[in-house]
Amino acid sequence: MPEFSEVSLERLSECHDDLVLLFATVVAEYDCSIVCGHRDKATQNRAYMEDNSLLQWPQSNHNKWPSMAVDVAPYPIDWEDAGAFYTFIGWVLCTAHRLYKEGRMTHRVRTGSDWDMDGKTTDQIFKDLAHWELVK
Repeated sequence: MPEFSEVSLERLSECHDDLVLLFATVVAEYDCSIVCGHRDKATQNRAYMEDNSLLQWPQSNHNKWPSMAVDVAPYPIDWEDAGAFYTFIGWVLCTAHRLYKEGRMTHRVRTGSDWDMDGKTTDQIFKDLAHWELVK
């Protein structure tokens, strides 16, 4: 059974309880790594300058405390394998839906592959396949 490394656990601990529950549930069946939880001002603005975010500090959900966003990648991480990310995204969305319907999560989730949550990924200008955030 997969489990998070200490680094992933530390990053996940910076996140809202719904994200902690979601990814603790996911990793029990699908190996993944927490890439980023909370971002401080310098880290957020660096992500913006490197075109890894469209938002500057403090506008990102990564900037809230606890973080309302987390970046998670299937393990082992291959940033060039979009197919692996889309497979992982499907797994996470199904898990999140189940946890929400069971009343265990208080938020729904949005993925950086479908910002407008319309079920289409081809209409996105900025694709952030590792990004997950909570929405009401």
